[in-house]
Amino acid sequence: MSILAIETATQVSSVAVLTGTKLASELTMQAKLTHSETLMAHVEQAMKMAAVKREEVEAVAVSIGPGSFTGLRIGLAAAKAMAYAWEVPLLGVPTLEVLAQHFWSTDACILPLIDAQKGNAYAQPFSARAGRLQPEGPIAVQSFGEILDWAGKEQRPVVLLGDVLRKIEGKFELPANVHLAPAHLRMPRAANVAVLGAARLAASESDNVMDLEPLYIRRSEAEVLWEKRHGEGKS
Repeated sequence: MSILAIETATQVSSVAVLTGTKLASELTMQAKLTHSETLMAHVEQAMKMAAVKREEVEAVAVSIGPGSFTGLRIGLAAAKAMAYAWEVPLLGVPTLEVLAQHFWSTDACILPLIDAQKGNAYAQPFSARAGRLQPEGPIAVQSFGEILDWAGKEQRPVVLLGDVLRKIEGKFELPANVHLAPAHLRMPRAANVAVLGAARLAASESDNVMDLEPLYIRRSEAEVLWEKRHGEGKS
């Protein structure tokens, strides 16, 4: 049996199929096309590459954020539709944990970042304990300067990752203990979504197709503007 995994929380589009403990296929790309244009074609292609039919899919795992509001909605809607139609469990996985999974075994503090726009990032520190990643605090929205200031005060190496590093690299002075992950380990991957989803499935955990919502952390710019205009209209 197999798990189909979807990652659309950032500009990266990634779909993977995990069969048992084997990564049967993965398609990951970062292009100018929107997730709505590419996702279902990628799902079809990944399943074809893995030689997996839909009746062989045991569960659907999906990255739930934080991240791009539009990307999260598209990925989650697709995952819900497939899980419901195929009558299989739906497994939501936090995106920052998906990123941190790149460095699941290290003595360093792992600090995945996701672009929150306007010079800010969603951030959450992780540490590897007993062969597993454990969060060291809640998800926070901080400026790049605040993130680097916090990381510089750590008494151990700190590894930053996430595609938002393009807005930090070469533009900020890094503390001596802070390191940027190499380019190929900065992007969230559906393979990691699949592995984390499989762990949830093994623990008999799953989410309700009707209730699972994206992990937004804060409201979208469109919602803030609507509320502001609505409030102004009432005064």
